[in-house]
Amino acid sequence: MNRRRMLAAAVALCGLVGLPGPSWAVDTAQMQLQSFVDKVKSATGRFQQEQAAPDGAKRLQTGTFAFQRPGKFRWQVVKPYAQLIVSDGQRVYQYDPDLEQVTERKAGQAIGASPAALLFGSGSLDDAFNVQAQPDRDGLQWLRAVPKTPDAGFTHVNIGFSDGVPQRLELLDAFGQTSRIAFSDLKANPGIPASEFQFTVPQGADLVKMN
Repeated sequence: MNRRRMLAAAVALCGLVGLPGPSWAVDTAQMQLQSFVDKVKSATGRFQQEQAAPDGAKRLQTGTFAFQRPGKFRWQVVKPYAQLIVSDGQRVYQYDPDLEQVTERKAGQAIGASPAALLFGSGSLDDAFNVQAQPDRDGLQWLRAVPKTPDAGFTHVNIGFSDGVPQRLELLDAFGQTSRIAFSDLKANPGIPASEFQFTVPQGADLVKMN
């Protein structure tokens, strides 16, 4: 899987254009996102991610996540194979055990206009995204975030909320591939050890720095 697409879909950690719902639903979806950003300073949980390519092929991943504002997060794929993304707030490390390779990026470059900034960041959403309301569906209230920068790596991301908590995320990347992520067991504002957001390059792994 393309590394940039995995990073975009990670933090993580899709609606109908031009058909906004009633104004009360619009406000509710946007208010839930802003409330989540303002009130939930850290969280842990599980995710299930399904990727659908333009040719119809699908891939399923499951794993765990944790985040702490501003900008610290851990996104760990457990099945079908291990992969790990860790941010300490300054640098983002992406580790592929099968390739024995670690990619290191500055956090600002990696998550400035990514889905991670929506859920794990602490800045103004309006700085990096145009946020649009979407019709309610599947019992959730939805909004669409469109990145303002053309090189974000994805076209848009839709987030479905219920009771102030993100339940689903659907991302369309620049290659026409859709990633659908369902969150579960989300625990808001738990105590998380600092070691969860620290990363040491494993012995024998190659380190590739992207500046």
